Amino acid sequence: MPKCRKTRFLISGKALPVLLGLLAIAAVLSAQNKQVANSSDAKAERLTEAKATFESVCASCHGLDARGGERGPDIASRPDVVRKTDVELIKILTDGNTAQGMPSFSSYGPAKLATLVRYLRALQGRSKETALPGDPVRGRALFFGKAKCAECHIVAGEGGFFAEDLTGFTGRMGAAEVRTAIVNPNKDLDPRRGMVTVLLADSTALSGMARNEDNFSLQLQTPDGVFHLLNKSDLRTLTYAGRSAMPSDYGSTLSSAELNDLVSYLLHVSGSEKARKSETKPQYNEED
Repeated sequence: MPKCRKTRFLISGKALPVLLGLLAIAAVLSAQNKQVANSSDAKAERLTEAKATFESVCASCHGLDARGGERGPDIASRPDVVRKTDVELIKILTDGNTAQGMPSFSSYGPAKLATLVRYLRALQGRSKETALPGDPVRGRALFFGKAKCAECHIVAGEGGFFAEDLTGFTGRMGAAEVRTAIVNPNKDLDPRRGMVTVLLADSTALSGMARNEDNFSLQLQTPDGVFHLLNKSDLRTLTYAGRSAMPSDYGSTLSSAELNDLVSYLLHVSGSEKARKSETKPQYNEED
């Protein structure tokens, strides 16, 4: 019996350092897991607070789903809002826009505003990065080649100046939305933002995009890039075509694979532009 007790003691003595090491590792892992859990809980709590803030403060104007109300515009699906970076949205919240009836929320502080923007992104359906459906390299070749997009659009300083700069166009749009914008450019188009045709007093006809317009004058840019400043009193007719200057047949002139490549190029460019801006603008850490 004494011999057996001694054997058990020797075995326990050899195992003790290993056991202590395992206990130490377990303690570290437990602390790390607890820290991660606490961090996740804190993020969830901040997002819940942001949801409550949005519903009690923002929803009265913009609606519970952020798609617009009686006193405020749609900020969930409007492209000019969706394309803005988080920093730009935080600046709008910080500065306010009293002329449009929007107060400043600077008293909330950068961290709470960053979480509020994060909640808005969830309403916009952009909480995850958009996967590229095709090859952006081939898409670039299409943009500057077969699709002839660069004849009107500019990207990263290259291309034409007649149509919109597409460098950051897709913003937080999804691939399906970008594809729709390409194959159906007239969807939800404001007629006054499409093509305009004027007939001058000497019967000269001009067609292009209205860059600036008021009750008395019209600044028209024709596809050759020339700007024409016209007095409305000198015009015989002014017609809004109700359509985009962009071709509406890309769905048939480009294959499905080519459209995926083109969409991927635009998403890739916007992602690169977003990364570039994040390097030059102050960032707000939601952990603060």
